[in-house]
Amino acid sequence: MQDRIFYAICFGFLLGVLLRSFVSVNLYLIILFGIIALVLILFFTFISQNSWGILISIFILMFSFGIFRFHSVDIANPNIFESQVGQKVTFSAEIIDEPNIRENNQQLIIKLPETKVLVIAGLEESYKYGDEIKVAGKLKKPENIITDQGKEFDYVNYLRKDGILYTIIYPDTEIISQGHGNMIKRGLFFIKNKFLGKVNFAIRDPESLLMGGLILGEKSSFSQELRQSFVDTGTIHIVALSGYNVTIVAEWFMKLFAFLPLSFGIGVGIFAILLFILMTGASSTAVRAGMMAILALIARATGRNYDVARALVLVAVFMVLLNPFILVYDVSFQLSFLATVAVIFLAPRIEKYFIWITDKFGLRDIVSVTCAAYIFVFPFILYKMGNFSLVALPANILILPLIPFTMMLGFITGFIGLLSNVFAVPFGFISYLFLHYELGVISFFAQLPFAAFNFPDFPLVLTITIYIYFFYRLFGKNIKSFFTAPL
Repeated sequence: MQDRIFYAICFGFLLGVLLRSFVSVNLYLIILFGIIALVLILFFTFISQNSWGILISIFILMFSFGIFRFHSVDIANPNIFESQVGQKVTFSAEIIDEPNIRENNQQLIIKLPETKVLVIAGLEESYKYGDEIKVAGKLKKPENIITDQGKEFDYVNYLRKDGILYTIIYPDTEIISQGHGNMIKRGLFFIKNKFLGKVNFAIRDPESLLMGGLILGEKSSFSQELRQSFVDTGTIHIVALSGYNVTIVAEWFMKLFAFLPLSFGIGVGIFAILLFILMTGASSTAVRAGMMAILALIARATGRNYDVARALVLVAVFMVLLNPFILVYDVSFQLSFLATVAVIFLAPRIEKYFIWITDKFGLRDIVSVTCAAYIFVFPFILYKMGNFSLVALPANILILPLIPFTMMLGFITGFIGLLSNVFAVPFGFISYLFLHYELGVISFFAQLPFAAFNFPDFPLVLTITIYIYFFYRLFGKNIKSFFTAPL
């Protein structure tokens, strides 16, 4: 009964947030439903003593709470700024996140009293987190973007999930002062940039760009051509900041220390994840990916998948509770969740199909993990990207088994580089060879005339159907037992 109450609470809340993400619901109606559900819980608990009535009432209560929680953060645009849209504005504000350096510009997030604004600036000036800048430019509201695949990208809600309601494109800017913001966060960004600098010193472009994407999710500096090659070959997921990337690095650390007690190996894996989070500047995306990765690590190391399944659901609920927008509008969160489910539950089931691969260095385990993650995220990527790759399977088979070792080499290169540039060069050269091979595979398959087709309208209904089938195959017995076993 306790398990059923737990899942009724969690899934009721998540489904409420999911509904409110797409449909506006009258707040007073939701409060009424919540009160009715609370009364029914008391009735079924103390008078009728109907267990199913209690479960359904709890579900309805949490469903109402999920809608209410989303409503509480779905703030309206501040009137003071709404009246200035389309006009030139001038103000001073602080950069509250690390600048996102792209191929032709840099994106700065600045904090105003009632909102956040995304400033897209040129590359002439070097900005840092904590800089106070003066901005003069035309205030705009973000608009959705049509991608090269002809698919509409919900850019409005992508920014809105981070509280960004307005944009200013190529304004006049001036740095007023520096060194503001959180001291710890500023220090983490400094270490990250120093680390990336050492990696870039030891590994030349474009291989260094791929390494930055693998170990830190840094794909912003990719050229449009290189980014499209990843999309066309179905390998864009390897540079997404998700629990999958973090998990395979941590597992490699565990393999290296497999001769030691299990608890020590898990500790080393978790330590590797914490290092990863620190190297990214402890961004919210990295923290989410790290939490997912830790759960996957514990599950695979201890075999206690059932306990970790509940922990995974609880972590997802906690993240959505903090920011309800991420359930629908944060691709990184969605990728992390799907990949973590695949690593915990699908990888052990398909490992038997890779018996022909040697188990030395844990290679068979790594291949099964990477293939499970790819299988599970592919429908989602197809729906989100609108790109159907005919070469994704061979490209991933040739690349994925080497990704964990490549990532580990990247970490080693960066850390040794912090101590000595000279000693980092040999590791950088070895890393370069792996990266060059991986980029070569991607380039070869991307240049094939039949590599990929645009599929901008891959149906959401079909995507949902595929994942219903996936989850039924993995959890069908548990779901049936949930509804049929006596309370």
